[in-house]
Amino acid sequence: MFNIAIVGATGLVGSTFLKVIEEYDIKVNQLRLFASSKSKGKVIVFNEKEYVVEGITKGCFEGTDYALFSAGGATSLKYAKQAVNEGAIVIDNSSAWRMNPNVPLVVPEVNIEDAFNQSLIANPNCSTIQVVLPLSTLEKTYGIESVSYTTYQAVSGSGINGMKELEQTRLGEGNSFYQYNINETCIPQIDVFLEDGYTKEEQKMIDETKKILHNNNIKINATCVRVPIMNCHAVSVNVVLKENYDLKDIYHLFDKQDGLVVKDDITNLIYPVATEARGTDDVYIGRIRKDKINDNGILFYTVADNIRKGAASNAVQIMIALAKEVR
Repeated sequence: MFNIAIVGATGLVGSTFLKVIEEYDIKVNQLRLFASSKSKGKVIVFNEKEYVVEGITKGCFEGTDYALFSAGGATSLKYAKQAVNEGAIVIDNSSAWRMNPNVPLVVPEVNIEDAFNQSLIANPNCSTIQVVLPLSTLEKTYGIESVSYTTYQAVSGSGINGMKELEQTRLGEGNSFYQYNINETCIPQIDVFLEDGYTKEEQKMIDETKKILHNNNIKINATCVRVPIMNCHAVSVNVVLKENYDLKDIYHLFDKQDGLVVKDDITNLIYPVATEARGTDDVYIGRIRKDKINDNGILFYTVADNIRKGAASNAVQIMIALAKEVR
């Protein structure tokens, strides 16, 4: 039985925390829900029981086993350490702690051991989560020289506002949230631009991949694109390995990797698509093929539900793995 607190409970990821916990049939002894002042007092139903959303106060995390945060970086910076000091293990979905050298950045199927005996754990960026599953098994087996990403990220990655914008523009209403009409174009910008021409989102993927794989020597570049679908991110990945490989062995490695589902049968037009990944906690991989430019290169395409595996489910899976380790 867990005592769980959710910070950002009324948001898109926060509400999905509750959905995943219920689906996984996690036994909850005490549940406390926190959100901003505008949501304080709102009633949320979980497991047929009503809970009132609270504001964070001194001592509110006492008695909490796990606190799942998804209320933005500023909130995490302000309150995560309070939760830790009051006895909770914090799993934070914001970018606030990801690159802190003292905070592990964790995907359970890849590096759960980094989270053991830690009181503050960071959830990676949604797009990073789905690519490190296949990359980790390639790194362990062959070593990785370089990686190039091109992402196709759904509007739900921008939260509820992004989803509302796509709905509105589909109805012919004006756009105000994105810089271009998302119903009419893909937008090759996610987050702000940095001085070198990369966006902050692209730099996140570069930095987080290196941290999760424990390898700062991998050369990585990325292009992140917002696309006009509601949910599920896709990432096209080009990897150059340190050793030559047989494509059959790559299929075998991917097939054995926990959390990875191979969908690759071009004869029958089977490959990863959002409509299949939506609502699941697996990462789907396909279009696996040799690079025509580099003998040690390989290309593949991944799709995952960015709100579930890319955020809420990954955090809940970390919590479950930590609880098993304690036992």
